[in-house]
Amino acid sequence: MKIEIKLFASYREAFERDELVLELPEGTTCAQIQRYLAGERPQLARWEAVVRYGLNRQFVAPDTPVADGDELVLIPPVSGG
Repeated sequence: MKIEIKLFASYREAFERDELVLELPEGTTCAQIQRYLAGERPQLARWEAVVRYGLNRQFVAPDTPVADGDELVLIPPVSGG
């Protein structure tokens, strides 16, 4: 199955692009995708415990499985002033 991942903040900086399209096995969860991305870009591993997941424009739990054609957004904490 294919899913589209929209990248923001540190994810965008790590991959130097706005989105990715990944081919994944059925049953892959949002958290597994985060771990995969952190494997590709180790600086993203620090967000694993705090990242929020938006799947098709709704917040979901980390153990939510994705489906073919889904759009996933990983939202790291934001700071600033």
